[in-house]
Amino acid sequence: MSDDEQQPKVDHEPPAGASKQGTWNGLDYTATAKWIVFRKNDKPAAEVFSISYVADGADADRPVTFVFNGGPGAASAYLHMAAIGPQRVEFPLDGTTPKFPVRLVQNDESWLAFTDIVFIDPVDTGFSRMIEPEKPKDGEQKNGNDKEHDPKEYFTIRKDLQAMCEAIYRWLSENRRWGSPVFVAGESYGGYRTGRLVKMLQEEAGVGLNGAILISPALEPAHLAMVFGWGDYEVEPWIDMLPSFAATAVHHGRSRVFAQGTPLEEFLPEVERFATHEYAAFLTSGAAMPPEEREQVLTRLADLTGLDVELVTRSEGRIKLERFVRELLRDERKVVGRYDGTITTTDPFPDRDSFAGADPTLTGFGAAFTTAVNRQLRQEIGVKTDREYKLLNIDVILAWKNDESLHYIHGTQGAVDDFRYGLAMNPHMKAFITHGWYDLITPYYASDRFRNLMRLDPSVADRVTVRHFSGGHMFYTWTESRKAFAAAIKEFMADAMST
Repeated sequence: MSDDEQQPKVDHEPPAGASKQGTWNGLDYTATAKWIVFRKNDKPAAEVFSISYVADGADADRPVTFVFNGGPGAASAYLHMAAIGPQRVEFPLDGTTPKFPVRLVQNDESWLAFTDIVFIDPVDTGFSRMIEPEKPKDGEQKNGNDKEHDPKEYFTIRKDLQAMCEAIYRWLSENRRWGSPVFVAGESYGGYRTGRLVKMLQEEAGVGLNGAILISPALEPAHLAMVFGWGDYEVEPWIDMLPSFAATAVHHGRSRVFAQGTPLEEFLPEVERFATHEYAAFLTSGAAMPPEEREQVLTRLADLTGLDVELVTRSEGRIKLERFVRELLRDERKVVGRYDGTITTTDPFPDRDSFAGADPTLTGFGAAFTTAVNRQLRQEIGVKTDREYKLLNIDVILAWKNDESLHYIHGTQGAVDDFRYGLAMNPHMKAFITHGWYDLITPYYASDRFRNLMRLDPSVADRVTVRHFSGGHMFYTWTESRKAFAAAIKEFMADAMST
């Protein structure tokens, strides 16, 4: 980290922030919204927005947790306004779409009970923005030594990670909190960030970590291809997705193996065993598998997923995500949510070849989160800005690049190696990995499988907690799951600070 980054100059004034006192369950706190100016070549390059909730009178022993969502291209409002912040959107008990206008209520499960919280919006999400370079005045010439301004500079893997490191480093410095226990928490692609920051924060930024919390993480970016459809030659994505498909089928009463209402713990181990044995053999054998075995596997697969045997056979046992969510309840003209398989929506165009409606969870929740975070920031805390709060910036997603490839055969570096590296480097740091059972975007079994392949020494393995909850990608919108999640994290943090 350069001297310019550690000691920012003041020749660029970001928008005015805001601060407000609040009380949560008898705990007085200060909410502070502000922008941090990043620099490049000694010139302002970006303004990164953060909102922090800090208990009044807290000493340096109180932990601080840095939180971000994923996308890439997502602001931190999801975790902020549904799981961790002192106020939240009031969701129905089962995490379905709330009525409008959404209500803000006190979040009794806020992590503020046991840690200060800092939510960070990456560049061009939320209120964070790139800074346009000043145009030369009349008669002035552009400095030829200046590098060309790139409005997408932060839309790359390593630059994004470096930005998160700088934001955390700067917050600790400006708030005199270098003596506090430090945790990082990220969801989805933010879970990928967290897995890699376990190494980078400690090795490159000098920020020691007490713990890392990976929420619905996409640990290996290659598996993100499942959102867009898989090829005929991959094996792992199909294996990882099957348990969540089966859980969704049971929930909707479409499984021909397990009755609706069967507890997850009673049937998922059996599905996982089938996925890693008979189904894995089918996927790797191809035409070499004898016809009788092939038919048995395809029939079992169809029965577990609740789909028609003919459809499964025609698909060669490879059921793509988009096909599953549309076919499972097609006879009811319903489509299953990709981010939460228990939530459904009506197919507005049932006669079309592909689903052309909105996902009931990600898209369906968008207006609720946007409304809630704008109310929280603008009305409750008093942030004054004309900027749009970008909840999920599609332009960032489409522009995202890998700036780490050394050769064309090298794909995007996964997070698992950095995660293992960081755990070995810091023998006191602990980690918590969690998913929703019905998440069809980042399925829980992918992380379970990676965990089983990490070859962790027993002393290291004891520092990694893996626990899943009912619900989907944002399982914390389910009331009981949010309560259980908060209780688990409270216990996790206490344990991480006691050793």
